[in-house]
This record gives sequence, structure tokens and C-alpha cells, in this order.
Amino acid sequence: MKIIDVSDPSLYKINHIQGSINIPYNELINNYRKYLNKYEKYYLYCKNGKLSKRAQIILSSLGYQVIYMEKSVRL
Repeated sequence: MKIIDVSDPSLYKINHIQGSINIPYNELINNYRKYLNKYEKYYLYCKNGKLSKRAQIILSSLGYQVIYMEKSVRL
């Protein structure tokens, strides 16, 4: 299981899920082939959920297995 925080690095430094990695939204969307594999599952989140939901919609439409983590279900 890979957990990706799509927040700005400064927000990630302040608070993030232990074990998650930080790939800012624009970096992930513009370079998804560099970071993602269509055979793996990814969980996306951010502080308010807006960017991670948007990223989930885009990446799912491209065939990636991405799950949006709502704020209330964070680890």
C-alpha cells in the first residue's frame, strides 16, 4: 500500500500520515508515469481533500488504481 500526500511540501512537513510520501499535486499530475505503476494501488490525501479528490479523478481516468482518502478516514 502506497500513501501519497499531494499537499505542498511545507504543509507535508507540518503534518502528514506516517509512512506516506509527498508528491505535490502538480508534480504528480504532470509526471504521473514517473511515480505510478498501473499494477499498484495508491491512496491519495491532502489537508482538505480537494486536491487529492481531483487527482484521483484524473488518474483513475488514465487507468491507475488510486483511492481518495477522505479526511475522516485517515490513518
